[in-house]
Amino acid sequence: MSVKKRTSLVAAVAALALTTAACGDGSGGAGEEDQQVELGLSISTLNNPFFVELKKGAEAEAKAHDVDLTVTDAQNDASTQANQLQNFTSQNMDAIVINPVDSDAAGPSVKAAGNSGIPVIAADRAVNGAEVATTVASDNVQGGEEAARVLAEKMGGKGTVVVLRGIAGTSASRERGKGFAQGIAEYPDIDVVAKQPADFDRAKGLDVMTNLLQSNPGVTGVFAENDEMALGAVKALGSKAGSTVTVVGFDGTPDGLKAVQEGTMAATVAQQPDELGRMAVRNAVRTVNDNEVEKNLKVPVRVVTDENVADYL
Repeated sequence: MSVKKRTSLVAAVAALALTTAACGDGSGGAGEEDQQVELGLSISTLNNPFFVELKKGAEAEAKAHDVDLTVTDAQNDASTQANQLQNFTSQNMDAIVINPVDSDAAGPSVKAAGNSGIPVIAADRAVNGAEVATTVASDNVQGGEEAARVLAEKMGGKGTVVVLRGIAGTSASRERGKGFAQGIAEYPDIDVVAKQPADFDRAKGLDVMTNLLQSNPGVTGVFAENDEMALGAVKALGSKAGSTVTVVGFDGTPDGLKAVQEGTMAATVAQQPDELGRMAVRNAVRTVNDNEVEKNLKVPVRVVTDENVADYL
């Protein structure tokens, strides 16, 4: 039994004993009432459709379990997120779910919550330097490998590629980049000529791709570590997107899927953000109830192309 629940139970038993004594024979004693579980969820940013879907899944699961869920938006700022976790800790939440802005920067705040007896669940991205009850994430390494495979196939096994990286320090960017590097190495006639961060942001994806095209005008392939950057790259490429340049994204957001349907993106590696949110809350409730949870929970990813995009829209 967790420290918080044990303390609540002791208090309830003491209160029951006093009531029983006041009633003489105890026939009129009041029973313990179940307290609603309180969870805090800090999301890296809600200026991204993927995390909006994660939030919706978390809220739906919280409603199904009658959980009081407080959601905050860190706006891609690690300091803001640290303050949010400190607030959740001072509010004595039963558990905390964090979708880290930065996997390294999240460590101290997560450790502080753990020291206060509050279990922490990481969602979509890992936390470094602190123990969490479980990490619920997509298999990003596998997804990166799948992205490399489909990009290479769509390029005919040859050409030059640029890679738009996500936010430095996030496990998602690191793992997707690792998987892509492993996968693309199987195609010796494809050269990766540039890698540059665009912070998972569409506007930055547009700016970075515009600059990369100046130094790499003959590029024939783009891998972006999320759909937002891929869509920025598509805008920068203009008529080249889907004709002379093959673009592959990652996430399977509604806009990304629409671009696949329209042909400006060749593929996206679809995650299930709604299920990520649901699983994070579901396992947070399990930790509060002292049930065992696996240390790492992987949500499957799927490659979406023009052949199967209708199944996802």
